[in-house]
Amino acid sequence: MELNEYLGKLIHMIKNTENVEFFAERPRLTRTEFRMLREIVIERDKGRDIISSELARRLGVTRSAISQLVAKLEKEGIVERASSPTDKKIAYIRLSEKSLALYEGHCDAANRLMALIVEDLGAKKLDALFAANEEFFAAVARARKRLAAENETAKEGRATC
Repeated sequence: MELNEYLGKLIHMIKNTENVEFFAERPRLTRTEFRMLREIVIERDKGRDIISSELARRLGVTRSAISQLVAKLEKEGIVERASSPTDKKIAYIRLSEKSLALYEGHCDAANRLMALIVEDLGAKKLDALFAANEEFFAAVARARKRLAAENETAKEGRATC
């Protein structure tokens, strides 16, 4: 296979992966909203609260995007802000009581789909897929490092002329 074919297949695979829908019916939550609720639940289960800047970091989005998302979900009664007892500048993001059932329903739907996928492909194939994915991204990191080193060497060569 030629390099352009590899690149085309990789782009197609990434696009298809991004478009996998884990919920059978049209979800009430977007993927980003679901991921945000998941992070809130993870911290809640540890007995902790989470702030917007930490949510932004974990989701890989801006604090402004999280602020807009929190405002939307707060308006819908899914999350609520709670002031810190020690620092009035800090607001914790928490699930409302009604949102826990919504979140758990989404989890159940995603888990049912994943169970069918495991049944269809088998755990060994999925484990191999995930291992290959990790190997691929390690290879990407190594290749980027090599290219950066080559570019640096090329710059140094030009600077001495």
